[in-house]
Amino acid sequence: MAPLRRVALCIALVLVVAACAKGSTPSTEGDASPALTSGFVPAPISWEDCDGVECATLAVPLDYTKPDGKTIELYITRVPAEGERYGALFVNPGGPGASASDLAGYVASVLPEVAEHYDIIGLDPRGVGGSTPISCGVDLAELYGVDPTIDSPADRAAILEVTDRYVTDCAKRYPELLAHLGTTDVARDMDTVRAAMDDERLSYLGYSYGTAIGQEYARLFPTHINKMVLDGAVALGPSGLQQAGEQALGFETGLTRYVDHCNADPECPARGQALESVEQVLALAEQPGGIPAPGADRPAGPGEASLGMSYAMYSEDLWYQLDQAVSDALGGDGSGLVSLADGYLQAAGFEVYFAVSCLDFSWPSGDPEAFFAAATSVAETAPHFGEALVLDYLRCADWPVAPVPLDAVTAPEAPPILVISTTGDPATPYASGVAVAQTLRNGILITNEGNGHTVVGTGKKCIDDLVTEYLINNIVPKNDTTCS
Repeated sequence: MAPLRRVALCIALVLVVAACAKGSTPSTEGDASPALTSGFVPAPISWEDCDGVECATLAVPLDYTKPDGKTIELYITRVPAEGERYGALFVNPGGPGASASDLAGYVASVLPEVAEHYDIIGLDPRGVGGSTPISCGVDLAELYGVDPTIDSPADRAAILEVTDRYVTDCAKRYPELLAHLGTTDVARDMDTVRAAMDDERLSYLGYSYGTAIGQEYARLFPTHINKMVLDGAVALGPSGLQQAGEQALGFETGLTRYVDHCNADPECPARGQALESVEQVLALAEQPGGIPAPGADRPAGPGEASLGMSYAMYSEDLWYQLDQAVSDALGGDGSGLVSLADGYLQAAGFEVYFAVSCLDFSWPSGDPEAFFAAATSVAETAPHFGEALVLDYLRCADWPVAPVPLDAVTAPEAPPILVISTTGDPATPYASGVAVAQTLRNGILITNEGNGHTVVGTGKKCIDDLVTEYLINNIVPKNDTTCS
């Protein structure tokens, strides 16, 4: 499974004053646009009406080291500020691989005071949505339908075979593009859009893997930042397998919290035996043929069961669906598990997920044995999801483009950056956000005591008030502020 997606936002419809007046920007002056100094001059953006939002396309270099070379097209949406304009707030839901163009209108609706003064900008990252999208030839249900827990030579052969077909097809379809889908290029695209809008600075709200885009932007263009909020932060610097191991522990924490919920809820069918029920379902899915699923297009095998349960860890709103899915599976009907798995598979573009992940982190390239060994090791401390999560990245063993790992970002010239981390976040564990806030020279940690993946705009007043006051009134929260 690809665990760094912004799911909670789609499911859910002590302050100190930093000097500055309402609506003002930081005192540091921005440099000339790097997009311009690189030799590439973006065309002015021409906005059109697109189903309730404004939209536009913009040509940018495929390779920023060749500004006069081949271009690709980006797709952008905008919800214009309704009142006095303080600038543009770019938003990104993460993934990598989720569409940002769909997010702009949602953020405007859930943060109305922010939308009053900011243009809300949704830029689909390159390779995603309307921005030169990619699609490899292996069906996702097939890719995730193999057994991700290796109990036999047949399991091993099956996951290697489908992975090889998937990677080979991506390489054949996109021989030029794959090398230019990493987060560094996405950050440069964002700055090119800023320049095309004729804004000196931009503000940014990034969720989940969108926080990696924000960090990389802060590394490259710190003086082009007005405000920045990172929710569910990904720590840059560790290797890909290290990241996977930490995420696996996060999902185990999520499972523990789900089990506590079920055991305490009189309406949960597995009350009192929640963990045992989950483990029994995972075992049933391992049986030949999996769990019959008359309400789905395929049985609930070990791939569907693992993916469906993992998906439910993203939000408490999905826990009640998992309650019923577990109960039904114990009764011989895996339809609910398949439905949860399909919900995850429909969340975003997996091709870009691997294209970015395999570029942005270091991996033992050409060495699938290292992935199998790591999966076995991680399963010792994360027995329910660890092996499946690590082996999801097996695609990176033979990815056709060598990694260009992202380093941890300090961004000493950037203004205060809010880093929001949730104590029960399974996909971007709390410790990851703490590390990002500590590494950034001007990072401000906000702890959200709760469950689920990311929180801004989901209705938690304490968090939304802090973010709104920061963006609108330049009120920077005290470091280590907690919302309970």
